Amino acid sequence: MVDVLIVGAGFAGLGTAIRLQQAGIRDIVILERGSEVGGTWRDNQYPGAACDIPSNLYSYSFAQNPEWTRGFSGSREILGYVHQLVQRFDLAKFVRFNQNVTSMAFDESAGVWNVQTAGGETHRARSVVMAQGPLSNSSWPKIAGLETYEGHKIHSARWDHSYDFTGKKVAVVGTGASAIQIVPELVKQAAQVKVFQRTPAWVMPRPDYVSPAWSKKLFVRFPAAQTAFRELLYWVHESMAVGVVWTTPVTTLFERLAKLYLRSEVKDGWLRRQLTPDFRLGCKRILISNDWYKSLQAPNAKLITWPIANLSPKGIRTVEGIEHQFDCIVFATGFDVSKSGAPFPVNGLKGCQLNDEWSRGAQAYKSVSVSGYPNLFLTFGPNSGPGHNSALVYMEAQIDYIVQGVGKLLGENLKVLDVKPEAQKTYNQGIQKRLMRTNWNSGCKSWYLTEDGYNATMYPGLATQFRAQMARWNPQHYRTIAV
Repeated sequence: MVDVLIVGAGFAGLGTAIRLQQAGIRDIVILERGSEVGGTWRDNQYPGAACDIPSNLYSYSFAQNPEWTRGFSGSREILGYVHQLVQRFDLAKFVRFNQNVTSMAFDESAGVWNVQTAGGETHRARSVVMAQGPLSNSSWPKIAGLETYEGHKIHSARWDHSYDFTGKKVAVVGTGASAIQIVPELVKQAAQVKVFQRTPAWVMPRPDYVSPAWSKKLFVRFPAAQTAFRELLYWVHESMAVGVVWTTPVTTLFERLAKLYLRSEVKDGWLRRQLTPDFRLGCKRILISNDWYKSLQAPNAKLITWPIANLSPKGIRTVEGIEHQFDCIVFATGFDVSKSGAPFPVNGLKGCQLNDEWSRGAQAYKSVSVSGYPNLFLTFGPNSGPGHNSALVYMEAQIDYIVQGVGKLLGENLKVLDVKPEAQKTYNQGIQKRLMRTNWNSGCKSWYLTEDGYNATMYPGLATQFRAQMARWNPQHYRTIAV
């Protein structure tokens, strides 16, 4: 029996353990299905992998890193930062590796969660923090003939570093955030790269730079200087919400800037037309790259916009009847984001199941608590996704809220701490009403939405608003039962 069991040893799980320790709560176990920490950044080590948020903002305010080498760090450096967190805050003692959680059930009589793993173990905990991350599961896309293809297949989230692309004919399926980082690297090696695009995206240049030695020294000697720089970055990104989250004249300005960038990079009018979105900026994820457009115009690269009909033994057939033959197909097709279900069975009070309750779209109170599932806390739960600012700003606010909840549970010796259904309902009605006025719900199809258009992913406001709501613990919104 432990006080807190955390599922996942990525950014969220480790950050939660740090803040719990700082609050004096140290009876913690972290179950990690992999053999090392890192989560998304451990799994995504494809060529060119990097973050599209500045490093000083894509890190915890309570664990700043003065040694970032670039303005926008690559995945290996970010993974290194995660390992630094483990060492700096002595977290290794909490982590149990190769522990893949398969189900959870709440024992109402004892006020305890029973957590099952694939190895047949049962862990008991007074509270559970689900920190497995929204981008933790990937799968092959549902394309006819996928199993018939005889060449090499690689998924961006499970990169095969042993495969040599030199002199090979390569297809890249997808033009999202992973693809625009992979393609520029592949055109440097492969004999031919064909990129299969379903929908073009809005693309902005990346204001990247090499961190000067003097700034590192300054941040080491005066941590307040780095805090001030981080705050500046925060407000710059926060101001972007005016054009990204809602449709305003600023949205039109951003679109014109993106089109100007496209025109400056791509001289061919037909290619520019193929790369111009037909939806409002912000409806889908905005992509950041300095070399995406250049890579598509490389002599050995070609953009294919005909829809894929099926895979064949030798390659890809498009709907107009042409078969493109390849040695390797790279699928940069994203993740299985849980918008309408939990990643494993979660059973709450009176036999209720989270997958059933979320079958028509996930919802929670303040993205953290779900009614009927006492003593359970979510990180990156429903409607906590950012569209304009750092995910870690939102995550940090959730973690501090969770620490308040766990502190109340343990401090008052509670058996049950369960958000009231009416509080959850009122909160979500407000969220969905606000979402209707955002760009995400303006008509395009994106991974933010379920098949029927329900947005269980994004938060319809400023990061400042999200942080303010998470700073307030409303005890009247929770039902409690003492031991």
